[in-house]
Amino acid sequence: MKILIADDDPQLLRALRITLTAKGYSVVTASDGADAISTAIDEHPDLYLLDLGMPHFDGVEVIQALRGWTQAPILVVSGRTGAPDKVDALDAGADDYVTKPFSVEELLARIRALTRRVPQDEEVMVVRLGDVTIDLAARSVVRHLPSARRQIRLTPTEWQVIDTLVRHRGKLVSRRTLLTRIWGTEHVDDTGYLRLYISQLRKKLEDDPSSPRHLLTEPGMGYRLEDAVLERSGGIDGAASPP
Repeated sequence: MKILIADDDPQLLRALRITLTAKGYSVVTASDGADAISTAIDEHPDLYLLDLGMPHFDGVEVIQALRGWTQAPILVVSGRTGAPDKVDALDAGADDYVTKPFSVEELLARIRALTRRVPQDEEVMVVRLGDVTIDLAARSVVRHLPSARRQIRLTPTEWQVIDTLVRHRGKLVSRRTLLTRIWGTEHVDDTGYLRLYISQLRKKLEDDPSSPRHLLTEPGMGYRLEDAVLERSGGIDGAASPP
């Protein structure tokens, strides 16, 4: 399991990196809010440990940014002990809150509790759209050509869109649902965002973007992912792998 630790205290970063690495975790670190967001996009951690009082975006702003594209557990580790700070962090999307100073045993217990909540189905879900294979856990998209395999790069927002559609494959996903999940409730009327990203995804995933076979528009309602073949499932809908 990979953990991102974001804190502007270099001594605490070093101590936590040593401790968690010794416990078998893979650790990446960031020293400010902007670095935390950038590292998260590059590394796709399974869990986050975030301080609130960081420069270049504080912890609450980082949580809000992360919740725009990931549901990985977020544990706030902060010296702020006031109830309003805790409420702000939890309302922004944090899963738990530990105040400094803390015991290593308590921190490890909180991490174990959060990792038990991570849905295991995300670890094994792979779908195929024609000659394109999408592995949600690995965040990998590959087009299988006659003589080669070509990796397709998706942006974090494109991943959010396709992840939602894959998990609801064959079903209508309303524009409101997509906009709220990805950009928040304040953007429920910004349908231009969706048209842009659906268009980009069609260019990357469809054989003929002008006549899509998989990423279908339901006029006035939303979008639907069709003809998605489930290759492996950890139990999302009980489907079995094909023989």
